[in-house]
Amino acid sequence: MQFLVNILGSLTVGLCALLLLRAYARVRQRLLLWSGLFFVGLTISNVLVIVDLAVVPEFSIYSWRLAVAAFSLLLLLYGLIFESD
Repeated sequence: MQFLVNILGSLTVGLCALLLLRAYARVRQRLLLWSGLFFVGLTISNVLVIVDLAVVPEFSIYSWRLAVAAFSLLLLLYGLIFESD
């Protein structure tokens, strides 16, 4: 059950990233780009959760998951600070 919830969460975050990046391609608002990249990072982080817990449970990649999530959060923070009007 936990595996299914993780997959659905990853798909949801990936869909959000896709929609934000598609809107950026249409409108060219820079904040949409930074938000889309943030959600791409969260998608990668969620996929790493699945890999960590289901694929290779004997090897922990917890620090990699946190690093990807922190980097994507820094992207969003940069976009909010420097790209907002």
